[in-house]
Order: sequence, then structure tokens, then C-alpha cells
Amino acid sequence: MRTRKQRRTGTLVAGAASLGLLLAACGGADDLGGGGGGGGGGDDTATEADCAAFEEYGTHEGESVTLFTSIREVEADQMQDSFEEFTECTGIEVTHNGSGEFEQQLVVQAEGGNAPDLAAIPQPGLLQRMVADGHVLPAPDAVEANVDEGWTEDWKAYGTVDGEFYASPMLSSVKSFVWYSPALFEDSGYEIPETWDDLMTLTEQIAADHGSDTVKPWCAGIESGGATGWPATDWIEDLVLRTGGGDVYDQWVSHEIPFNDPQIAEAVDMAGAILKDDNYVNGGIGDSRSIATTSFNDGGLPILDGDCFLHRQASFYEAQWPEGTDVSPEGDAFAFPLPGETAGEVPLLVGGEFVAAFNDREATQAVQTFMSSAEWANTRVEIGGVTSANLGVDPELATSDVLRQAIELFQQEGAVVRFDGSDMMPSEVGAGAFWTGMVDWINGSETATVLDGIEAAWPAG
Repeated sequence: MRTRKQRRTGTLVAGAASLGLLLAACGGADDLGGGGGGGGGGDDTATEADCAAFEEYGTHEGESVTLFTSIREVEADQMQDSFEEFTECTGIEVTHNGSGEFEQQLVVQAEGGNAPDLAAIPQPGLLQRMVADGHVLPAPDAVEANVDEGWTEDWKAYGTVDGEFYASPMLSSVKSFVWYSPALFEDSGYEIPETWDDLMTLTEQIAADHGSDTVKPWCAGIESGGATGWPATDWIEDLVLRTGGGDVYDQWVSHEIPFNDPQIAEAVDMAGAILKDDNYVNGGIGDSRSIATTSFNDGGLPILDGDCFLHRQASFYEAQWPEGTDVSPEGDAFAFPLPGETAGEVPLLVGGEFVAAFNDREATQAVQTFMSSAEWANTRVEIGGVTSANLGVDPELATSDVLRQAIELFQQEGAVVRFDGSDMMPSEVGAGAFWTGMVDWINGSETATVLDGIEAAWPAG
């Protein structure tokens, strides 16, 4: 992998909050290998060297490729930045569009004959729907070769439908993290819990020590535009994985056991012991029902004001901390793995996106191939705020200790790891009834009523 010394010197030195890293990356973008701006000083030899890694993609001057994702705000800018060198060397202008209504809009666009060139689909269930409806094309051989080299068989299987490979994994995230303030913990004398019981004991202790109308142990937010509810589904999936193990989790996701099975209800009620208790949530924001109207992006920010102490969210939440936040083991914000039922056992819930093509234009295939490579994965990881399960990623490029920890967990053998369950389910369930059911649940609906409704939404057959 090439090291981008000129482009991301600030990123490599800082290793801090992703917005600051983004600014450092953008600040160096005009200094690429003597590239095209005015003022002279260009170095043709450096330019040729920089572009050597992109020769396999060809030159396509004047071509443009649209990429549609659910990625917004800071992460959207970082995504766009990951194509700068690729564009300079291939001539392909990649236009990224991110939407909070991604799932609904992708279906509307595809069915209306206005599909993007590429889409990063977070739900294998939605990918299956797009394939079944004839919208997505099989991946080119070069994409499949990259995935065979850089990803495990499980990750490739998520992008495969009926034995045909369609979509390469893109970014990956460890979802089983709890964000907290190390400084606040030290001041209060708290320690990182090792088991779920320890976590509940800590929750009770924080409520006793600090609880008030505004300060609570936990804070959360599940509003996410058309995808509102997904952060609550992650809670349930993490707890099914902890209470039932990998076997029960797999049976649930594949509908071998019903959605309203008692084992699933147990996990939901365990989550509810935190999320539906006004004594424990929603610090700095409101009561438990405020979770439904609080943006996912803002859900953990009260930690920085001391209004809450704990926020369960994925490794990618690092991108939401404001510029200047010290994300480190002794700083303003850090994360520990969500404990399992037994000390030392930490099942991992993971997520990711899969890059699918809606046409076979040469420029589209070139971008899809680049995004399936270790080169692109390292580029994006180096910019900051994200992780990848690509085995070719260098953990040392991670821009924080949290992200480095996530990459090392991805590359660790023997861990119990499962992909996000709602993303694996049929889209009308995972990206439909499950999401909306969790909103109803946060707003006061009973567990049994919600689970019965989601079960009823499961398609026949």
C-alpha cells in the first residue's frame, strides 16, 4: 500500500476526532504530487509515481459516476475526499450523494428508471430485493478477485445472492461499543464493567451518585430520517447475541424461530431496562421517549457536558464528536466493548455496506473495482472516523485508539461475530417493521405487542 505523506500528514500526526482529520486531509489535497493547480512548482515525476497505483483502472477523461449512500454530514465529506487521487489519475469524477431516506429513495429511483451508477447498500436483505427485481448487475471479475483476496468468506457471502456475487463489502464497523468519558469516569471513581451485570450495577450507581432531572447514566437517539429506529434494533441484536448466543441469533435472523419468540422478548426487555427507564435515560435531552426524536448524530454528545455517562453506539460514532474532542483512553471520549454475560466473552455485532452497480459502464466498473480494493480501504481508514474488515488494512493507519481496536477485533480469530440482524432480514422487516416497531416501543408500546406486529410483517415463504 502506498503511503500518502503529502496528502494526509496532519491526519497521521493527529489521530484525533474525524472532523479535524477531515480538515487536515482537505488542507493537503491541493498539494498532491505537483498536481494541476496554478502557480508552478509541479513535479511530473511525482505525479506519475502517484498515479502508478491507478493504472489498472484506465483513463476516462470527462466521465462521471454517481455513488448513492446513507452517509451524511462529516462522513459524507470524508467519503468524497477518498476519491481525490482516483479522480486526478483516472479522470472519473465521482459524485457522492448521501440521504437519510436512502432505503426508500433507492427503491424509488431504481423502479423509476433513475438508479444511481453505484449504491452502497447497508442491508443484504435490500440487496437481495434489488437483485430479485433485476436492478443490480453481477460484480465484474476484478471486483470478485479483490474480495477473494481481501475479505473473509462470510463477508463475501453477504454480497452474494443465489450463488452469484453482486456487491463488494465497503466499510465495516464494530457495533458493540459503549462510549463514555474517561475523564468523567476517573473523577467519579468508576471502572469499566466486565459483564452485563456489572454494567447494570454501574448504571444504578451512576443514577444514585448523579441522577437528576437532567443528568442520567445513559443517553441515546434513534432518529435518522427515513431510517429512524435502526439504533434501537442494534440494541436488541446485541442482547440477543449475548443472551442466546450465535445459534439463537442465526435462527432468529433466518426466521427459524419467530420474531416474538420468548428468547427475543427477553433480550428486548433487557434493553428496555435501560432505554425505557426515565431514571436511566435520556441525560441532557429529556425523558425516555425523547430517544425517538433525538438524532442518532446527537445521541451521545451530552457525555461531553457531563449530562450522561454512557452511550451504546458503533465505532463509526467517532465521526460525530465535535472538532477538538480528545478521543483517547484518558480523554473526553472513548469506548469499551459492550460486555457479555461472562467476563472475557464479548460477542461482536458488526455492520457494513456493499457496493452494487446498476449499469456496466466502464467508468462504473472502474469505481466499483477501486472501492473493493485494499488501496481504497486504507485510503478511507487513513482519512479518519471509520474502520474496515478488509484484511489488507493496516491497523496503524487508524486515526484513533478506538478505531484501531475495532480493526484488530475484525482481524482476531475465534471471536463470536455476527452481522447486523435487521440488515440481514427481508427489507420489509429489517428496514421496515423492525425499525418502526422500535419507535413504537420507545414511545410506550408493550414488548409483546411490538414483537407480534413485527412477526406479522415477515413475508410468507
